[in-house]
Amino acid sequence: MTDSKTLIVEYSKKLYDLGLVPGKSGNVSVKFKSDDGSDLVAITPTLVSLGDLTEDKIVVIDLDGNILSDGKPSSEYVMHCSIYKNREDVSSIVHTHSPFATGYAHSNKKLKRYEGFGPIKAPTNPEIKYYKPGTLELAENVGKAFKENQDNISDVLILKNHGIITVGSDIEEASNLAEFIELTAKTQYISQTLNSL
Repeated sequence: MTDSKTLIVEYSKKLYDLGLVPGKSGNVSVKFKSDDGSDLVAITPTLVSLGDLTEDKIVVIDLDGNILSDGKPSSEYVMHCSIYKNREDVSSIVHTHSPFATGYAHSNKKLKRYEGFGPIKAPTNPEIKYYKPGTLELAENVGKAFKENQDNISDVLILKNHGIITVGSDIEEASNLAEFIELTAKTQYISQTLNSL
């Protein structure tokens, strides 16, 4: 558990420094094994800037969302649990409100898949319609979307009018993918702007 908390602090600060989780937005989690072999989740707390995160603020929950430590988890903790339940291969989740990628989430434009992070098996990244943040409805639809897109090797999901979620086998992979998606969104925006001149 200590290693998971250390990694969450390290990568949360990286995401913050990159401008992917401004203010108190975004959340990060890592799934790990407890001493008895059951799956637990270390997750960032609610209403704390990821740039100011410390290990003692990280909250531990089980996959049913029961809180097992001090503190209050991110308001999206049910969404994280839903993803883990639907994707056994996922061990880390990053949810960002990065400006370019989130700009596409708030537009009628599709965010294309670019080379550089695995095979391209579909022209655009999958997305789901808007559901109110922090709700069971959002959590259920996000979990379902990740399960349905598993065969397309899609570890990214666009939340319309909300933000971006990336998942990975570890926190480095999920974090790197969040950075990659933001930069591909920026590239696509630049390309579309230049092509309109």
